[in-house]
Amino acid sequence: MPAPRTPVQRASLAVFAVFFLNGFNFASWASRLPAVRDGLHFSQAQMGALLLVIAVGSLVALPIAGMVVERLGARRTVGGFALVNAAGLVLASAGIGTDVIVVTALGLVVFGVGTGVWDAAMNIEGAAVEQQLGRTVMPRYHASFSFGTFAAAGVAAVVAGLGVPVWIHLPVAVAVSSVCVLVAVRAFLPSSDEHVTTTDETTVAPTGARRALAAWLEPRTLLVGLVVLAAALTEGSANDWVSLAVVDGFDAQDAVGAMAFAVFVGAMTTMRWFGTWLLDRYGRVVVLRLCSALALTGLLVFGLVDNLVVAVLGVVLWGAGAALGFPVGMSAASDDPVRAAARVSVVSTIGYSAFLAGPPLLGLLAHHVGYREALLAVAVPIVLGLLVTNAAAPLRATTADDPESAPVDVAN
Repeated sequence: MPAPRTPVQRASLAVFAVFFLNGFNFASWASRLPAVRDGLHFSQAQMGALLLVIAVGSLVALPIAGMVVERLGARRTVGGFALVNAAGLVLASAGIGTDVIVVTALGLVVFGVGTGVWDAAMNIEGAAVEQQLGRTVMPRYHASFSFGTFAAAGVAAVVAGLGVPVWIHLPVAVAVSSVCVLVAVRAFLPSSDEHVTTTDETTVAPTGARRALAAWLEPRTLLVGLVVLAAALTEGSANDWVSLAVVDGFDAQDAVGAMAFAVFVGAMTTMRWFGTWLLDRYGRVVVLRLCSALALTGLLVFGLVDNLVVAVLGVVLWGAGAALGFPVGMSAASDDPVRAAARVSVVSTIGYSAFLAGPPLLGLLAHHVGYREALLAVAVPIVLGLLVTNAAAPLRATTADDPESAPVDVAN
């Protein structure tokens, strides 16, 4: 009979679940975009504007996410803003069903707010659990997000095939996921200071809004944000454009473009699941440099080689290279638990700004030079991220009982 799980192990499973459910809600919406377009009778430009509404909601919410987590704790923040996320999608669904664009847009703003705060809070909890476990797990939590998107896409394919309208599918999907979130967060770590350690840079920490503002002035936090920005652009550009780049750049069929996207997601998810061993064995900085090199090589191969098979091999390298920057950046921002909420809020805001705004800008560039050529621009932030990977090195940490203890590398 297996031994009962410890509270930290139960918390880890809970974090895995909420990452999965976050991805599930996002992909439940994203998978039905063709039906949303048809229901609202939107053009491509109008759909682009509609998607930016979600970005506005998230980017407004992310800077305050740290203060929300500090006040409510990760458990209540994830549970509460998962409900906000779900309520936004239900409202947006009602707007689609009644063909009222204002209602749809309002719902998507609410959805974006819920998504942004939920995302920051689950990363903060994930980093706390990772520190308690003493081994790297954050990339696997982010892989769980991908598993959730796969599951939602499968469900969406089935219900779309059955002719179920969006305004029925989405409310049912998010109602089920919301119940699951509320059950999962009960296993989160206690919201107390008993797990907090101090770092050599932390003696007296500001609180509330002062702490949130102070985090925006910290050079290390901003450099970690740059690492995450590079990773977010590397991932987001592929998510939005790699399938179109294959179809247009190689005169391929739509199915081949979809396959290339699946290859990218598969390579990224695989690296997130198995890359934890690399992080534990070699540490953050070495692995981030390896990932930057893989991403840069893959991107250049995809953008410059005219053979489709070789280009798809480049997509594999690109996906593997894009995998670890974001989760490792979240871990790095959380090295000091006292300041984790404020720093994760900053790093998330920087990363998601790039994730949400970068791909549309690449689309504008692609209009002039083509998709494959436009994607080569992502090489610039990859190189910048490579140059500042040292910022993600773990902080020195000491326990309250043993201030003279040796440095602790939470990634090793």
